[in-house]
Amino acid sequence: MSRQPTALEVSSLLFYEFRQSVQFQVFRYSKDHTQGYSLAVAQSALAALQSDVKAGALHLAAVDWADVHQHAERLSLQHTRSGGHRTVDILHVATALHLGATEFLTFDSNQKKLAKAEGLSVPV
Repeated sequence: MSRQPTALEVSSLLFYEFRQSVQFQVFRYSKDHTQGYSLAVAQSALAALQSDVKAGALHLAAVDWADVHQHAERLSLQHTRSGGHRTVDILHVATALHLGATEFLTFDSNQKKLAKAEGLSVPV
């Protein structure tokens, strides 16, 4: 984040997915303390996200979801049968395309393949 010259543009979908994932990890931890993470860790992660927003490191991008869904339909038709892409991964790449992004950040190798296939630069 510190190397970004400007705020990182993110969608409400990304914020939702992050928050949902945190809640799911708390659920996992409640069932088995060797999985997921505690409520305290979850609260810290959510506070860090909010801090990044307040500091201007993250910016909520305005998104036309109908246009994103059109991009997603095309991506699904062109790539899912051969690449096995999941809905949310397609929606993130479609959102990037909708926003005119040239760079796409991900830790997911399959999502990375999709983004690269669509001409987005994906740094290591």
